[in-house]
Amino acid sequence: MTKMTLTCHCGAVEMNIHLSDGLNSARRCDCSFCRRRGAIAVSAPLDGITITKGEGNLTLYQFNTKTAKHYFCKTCGVYTHHQRRSNPNQYGVNVGALNGINPRDLGEIPWVDGVNHPSDAPR
Repeated sequence: MTKMTLTCHCGAVEMNIHLSDGLNSARRCDCSFCRRRGAIAVSAPLDGITITKGEGNLTLYQFNTKTAKHYFCKTCGVYTHHQRRSNPNQYGVNVGALNGINPRDLGEIPWVDGVNHPSDAPR
């Protein structure tokens, strides 16, 4: 696991992050929410995030099935992380909020199909 620090833009929220596979899990999603948000996410296990500052400054947004939980700083609005719908045992973490990482340096980032989410497939 790779240990990193995440901060929002205004500094009200800080977290220690243990990434499951470093930056190798970097991805973008084209669901209705993620394509508007535009962030690159990487994976962390549920026990891989420790909020060290500003837990009360995080706000939650949910939509559609309300399975995924998207967290943002109440002050500056930066998306910090979300509990994933496709794997509720993981968080997606905003690469752009990881200290020392410039998403531009990652090159091409693969897209996942959030429009045709596997949980929405007819059974």
